[in-house]
Amino acid sequence: MPAEPISPVAAPVPTPRKTVPVSHFPFRSTLSLEPLITYWQERERASNAGVALLARAIGEKVAEADWCRGPLTDNKVLDCNCDLIETLMLAVFPPASFATDITGVIGPFQRRSFYSTRHFQEVMLHKDRTIKQPLNIDMVAMEKQMGLMAYHLVLHRVYGAELPSLGTIIFTVPDYQIGLYRHYGIDFNSDFVTVKVVGEPPVLTPEQMDTLIHNRHRVELWQEMLPPEHFELEGFNIIQLMDVTEQEILSELKYDLLERDVLQTPARFEQIQEKLRVLFAEPALQLGIAAYDEKKRAFVDFGRKINHSFLTKQVQHQSAESSFRQIYDRLLREREPLVLKDVATADIPEDLRRQIMGLGINSAILALLPYGNDTVGLLELGTPKVGGLDEFELDKVAQFLPLFAVAVKRNAEDLQTRVHAIIREKFTAIHPTMEWRFMDAARNLLTQLDSGNRTAEMEAIVFEDVYPLHGSCDIRSSSTARNEAIQQDLIEHLNLANKVLKKASEYQQLPILDELKFYVTKNLRRLKDGILSGDEANIYDSLSREIEPLFEYLATHTPEMRPVITKYWDGIDPKLGILYKRRKDFEVSVTMLNEAVGDYLDEEEEKAQQMFPHYFQRYKTDGVEYNIYVGAALVENKPFDLVFLKNLRLWQLLTMVEITRRTAALKETLPVPLETTQLILIHGQSLSIRFRQDERQFDVDGAYNIRYEIIKKRIDKATVLGTDERLTQPGTISLVYAQSREAVEYYEYIDYLQDRGLLEPEVEELELGELQGVKGLLALRVQVKLS
Repeated sequence: MPAEPISPVAAPVPTPRKTVPVSHFPFRSTLSLEPLITYWQERERASNAGVALLARAIGEKVAEADWCRGPLTDNKVLDCNCDLIETLMLAVFPPASFATDITGVIGPFQRRSFYSTRHFQEVMLHKDRTIKQPLNIDMVAMEKQMGLMAYHLVLHRVYGAELPSLGTIIFTVPDYQIGLYRHYGIDFNSDFVTVKVVGEPPVLTPEQMDTLIHNRHRVELWQEMLPPEHFELEGFNIIQLMDVTEQEILSELKYDLLERDVLQTPARFEQIQEKLRVLFAEPALQLGIAAYDEKKRAFVDFGRKINHSFLTKQVQHQSAESSFRQIYDRLLREREPLVLKDVATADIPEDLRRQIMGLGINSAILALLPYGNDTVGLLELGTPKVGGLDEFELDKVAQFLPLFAVAVKRNAEDLQTRVHAIIREKFTAIHPTMEWRFMDAARNLLTQLDSGNRTAEMEAIVFEDVYPLHGSCDIRSSSTARNEAIQQDLIEHLNLANKVLKKASEYQQLPILDELKFYVTKNLRRLKDGILSGDEANIYDSLSREIEPLFEYLATHTPEMRPVITKYWDGIDPKLGILYKRRKDFEVSVTMLNEAVGDYLDEEEEKAQQMFPHYFQRYKTDGVEYNIYVGAALVENKPFDLVFLKNLRLWQLLTMVEITRRTAALKETLPVPLETTQLILIHGQSLSIRFRQDERQFDVDGAYNIRYEIIKKRIDKATVLGTDERLTQPGTISLVYAQSREAVEYYEYIDYLQDRGLLEPEVEELELGELQGVKGLLALRVQVKLS
């Protein structure tokens, strides 16, 4: 590359400019065979005698053909002298390449080819031998690219600059034989193009050349610094195409399948299918995708409204022994793609053969979509052409299979995220046993919404034919104990306030002091007879608004009052602003009991879930209450037997025995020695439960089943018929039932626990007094051995 300018006239430094649109090729170009003739003339002096002999023979032919010298403007001349053209082109087209190469010759960056291989004609030329316009590049972009290539050639040939390649150009052209398109990488060879300088060439400083090199795609900058009228191109370009369809399709699939929702959108899915048709050169190829649900252990049609799968809809409605299921089980077992080159003769069950051929598919490939050690889905390829898909296509399948696996996994995760969002919006926290049903309902809602049904609502969540178990561990007389604690705290608080007021009367003769002393004394007398609703709030309100502000005034202005006022504040809880001693002891005791019962229940419930999955819900109040529902409707793909119900009933009785023993042992350590009572409600019949979206919880469904709910809410107050004796007693377990036959099973459990030394031998059989809206209830009461 010359280090100095080649002319004393320096090119102007570019100034800010508007973009110059490229509407046609900027350089004057001439088709000529002169560079090729020069090439053969140089070959006459070659050391290889055979090449030299051929070159001299060609030179003699050229000497006889005046038409081949200088510019060639008449296409007919080229067509009439095709023999000589073919001979000259031996430098470019080895005879062995004609059957395989896709190569053509055109004037310098022009649009017409005067010589080419047969494949080049089929791929790139119209009937008039002009170059087809690629599907992926418009005319303006094409001319801009050709102009840039010409400028690079000028900078290299005239100014000696070494420039990196502009990069591979990809042409997408239609393949009319199969009705699809192909991708070709284009190599432009300008070895037989001569750059002629017209007049004085523009001078470029090293800085200007560097500017051009680093702005290789700015055509307007090149036009300004290298005006095209100073250059002329003569000769011809060689264009060689390489089929890169497979690489391009795989690259496009990679980017397509990284997009969100690509498998959920019909238009995008069709685009993916079209690219696979191009990859396999099968214009009628069908693509099927099915996601695999590990929990359901089944393939699920991915996006039901799009019908992405050939066969999984049939599989969903077939028994586990069906031929459809057998073929998918075979895929899961062997972990290898299943190739059906000819469905009519393939080794598959007959009804499956009929099903596939009924879909118009005569050749197919079925392949699992692996993601790590898991299977996330199934890919199906099918074509009506017998033999259109065979074992030789598995190499292609192997290259894009992981891409589909990632897309299915991500789409499944996105769907899961949307489903969970609906569950959080529509429901409260879902018990794991029932989660599958809520997930199905959320997916169904999403399907309707995605189908355009904007008024779609969540379907009802109902579980039919489930068996209920109810139990409670109640703190005996908790309301009475709480009221007594509040009463005693209020009395002590008022006494502390009264002492301050009496002491203040010794130093201040204020009528308000007498009025406040009267208020305190009056409430003390009334509290000794018991506490009424509203007493606590009214007294604390008066203390904080009227009495305690006076104490602050007295402490500031009467120093002698400070010790008694300090003693008052020492008795007050600084966070609550009230005297909080006995009630604190009561609440600590309640908390200790509830935590002991709750923690034990949670621990045992986890074990019970392993026996058979069921719904469990517990509540903490003054004690612990819980509900259990068990049945086939609650679990997915797991058989239910009544033996599991009996197991849970015995488990419930065992846990109640242990809760009774633990709470009795805990009594001596409590600040307030509270006792608990244990109750079980027996209900022998199954019922239905429905999720109430307005209340975000489950409730029994149906008029008959409502009676169970009423009994459950009222039996804790039940008494023995004809007496005032409460059914529930400390150290015992009470079992309430409505029909005698419901108790038969529990007699067996009680007998078993008595034999184990957990229950005392006596069993009380009791009739219960009438409750509001409920009568005729019976009960068993057993004493727990506490030691």
